[in-house]
Amino acid sequence: MVFLNGEFIKKNQASISVMDRGFLFGDGVYEVIPAYNNTLFRLDEHLSRLQKSLDAVKINNPYNNQEWQQILTQLLVFNSQENQSIYLQISRGADNKRKHSFEHLTPTVYIESNPLIPKSKSTLMAGFSAITQTDIRWNRCDIKATSLLANVMYSQQAKDNHVEEVILHRDQQITEGATSNVFMIKNSTLFTHPTGSHILSGITRDLVLESAKACQIPIQEVAFSTQDLNTADELWISSSTREIMPITQVDKKPINQGQVGQYWACVYQHYQTLKHA
Repeated sequence: MVFLNGEFIKKNQASISVMDRGFLFGDGVYEVIPAYNNTLFRLDEHLSRLQKSLDAVKINNPYNNQEWQQILTQLLVFNSQENQSIYLQISRGADNKRKHSFEHLTPTVYIESNPLIPKSKSTLMAGFSAITQTDIRWNRCDIKATSLLANVMYSQQAKDNHVEEVILHRDQQITEGATSNVFMIKNSTLFTHPTGSHILSGITRDLVLESAKACQIPIQEVAFSTQDLNTADELWISSSTREIMPITQVDKKPINQGQVGQYWACVYQHYQTLKHA
């Protein structure tokens, strides 16, 4: 079952107008919300970020927080898995003709749920690989917009190169991954790009920082370079579905001699306690 414009219906029966601006222009925003043990995780934070994205592109929020919670909780009931990943998308809606400017429209709301199966610690301990590429995306990456063509092409490049992620840089400064935030350990300090228009500040990113503080790791929210990346002691990526993933090879060069580091292990363990708090 999925939710579409006020109704819970079977996924194969869901359809939208060909004039929907989400279909024509990618004119919309989205959120991905994990649920553990049938409980929505950090819902208030996700809804706050959703509101910021809606405000940034001038789409009215069709529901208040209580209504969102009721809808999302009901969708969880329709699916039997204890751990789920909720995909929520709001487009500007359908107009009567294709044009770049827009009027006041009724937003199109689509939500689906999929099983969330985090990788086991033993799988993560094997480490993962990444490649680097120039960040060619627009300058409002802080908006969680559905127009993700550059990210799609980066993700396909990762697939074609048999790596987990593409790590992006602007002027040789690491921004984030195609579908993740990036963290580096250097000299016992955690570095990550500061919030701003060049990264999407993930809810999981905040949880990584929260866990790093619990592990008493000093934190520097400052940009670091591709050269720093080459000499990193540890490297991680994070997202709501990956959680915290160690990267042990970048552009075919090992990080920490190809071994997962001790700081990742502490942060990972603390993150697991937050999930079930």
